[in-house]
Amino acid sequence: MANQSVVLINNLKVDPANQAALVALLKRNIESVVSTLGGWKTSRLIAAKDGASVVIYSEWESPDAVEAMRADARMKAYFPQIAELAKFESMMGETVFNEVR
Repeated sequence: MANQSVVLINNLKVDPANQAALVALLKRNIESVVSTLGGWKTSRLIAAKDGASVVIYSEWESPDAVEAMRADARMKAYFPQIAELAKFESMMGETVFNEVR
């Protein structure tokens, strides 16, 4: 699967009272930092209807681009702010099936 995007999925567990604040923080971060980084392709925020989680779905050109994002000083400044609002799990992989209607 050469030349295929790397998918990064972060699942953030949040108190429903803090979901809107978390979404606003993540949106601001994507607009001001993530979108300026090399290798970034797209990001989506998915908010659970029950308010208890937010998923960040993003595509990157390579695993190296993801690691560079994680090492960026501007991103590191956001991590504690995110951790104040949510606990998160992260996984990186590649799309192995995609069907679109």
